[in-house]
Amino acid sequence: MSGSILIVEDDSSIAGLLSEYLVAEGFEAHCVGRGDEVVDWLRSHEARLMLLDIGLPGRNGIEICREIRRDSEFPIIMLSGRSQEMDRLIGLEIGADDYICKPFSPREVVVRVKTVLRRARRTVYVQDAELDLDDAACRASFGGRDLDLTVIEYKLLRQLARRRGQLFTRTQLIERMYVDGRVVTERTVDSHIKKLRKKLEGALPGANPIHSVYGMGYRYE
Repeated sequence: MSGSILIVEDDSSIAGLLSEYLVAEGFEAHCVGRGDEVVDWLRSHEARLMLLDIGLPGRNGIEICREIRRDSEFPIIMLSGRSQEMDRLIGLEIGADDYICKPFSPREVVVRVKTVLRRARRTVYVQDAELDLDDAACRASFGGRDLDLTVIEYKLLRQLARRRGQLFTRTQLIERMYVDGRVVTERTVDSHIKKLRKKLEGALPGANPIHSVYGMGYRYE
């Protein structure tokens, strides 16, 4: 098992120790020390899981987890010096996959990381006879062939596929793909749909599961 793990921890000694143990187990590790830098980092980099401290400068881990969960099932393990039951329940209630109290053993953290990734790979996906979406790795395959999607293309396909038959307007798709509020035109959605269809067709000739409804939007069926 390998992949990139994002460590969000303002204590450099803890972050360095976790990074050392993860790298020894075959992972790549990246460290961010401020909460207000996390979302931007994730928009421009790929990671398989995030170790997220609650008490961070700039923005706390609870707020970060809430924002990410509005749009993604990206695996998150929360780290905290708060051991009270209510704090743990809040962390899990807002969508964290696991919650580890400080002080902790770095070896235990590595085991928890592997466990969450295995669980995510088994359960956080959409699969039928043709399509497989794996949120843990942010990868999609169609007809058994990898689609090599960009992050935006993956999010668009995931949104459509998880609501088979539901019609989405271009505005709705923009809101789900671009959570940072940037200004994006409807033509941008059409461009992404065109590229998605080309990749789906390349993987499984003759297949076209993304249907357009004139003047309204798109649906997957």
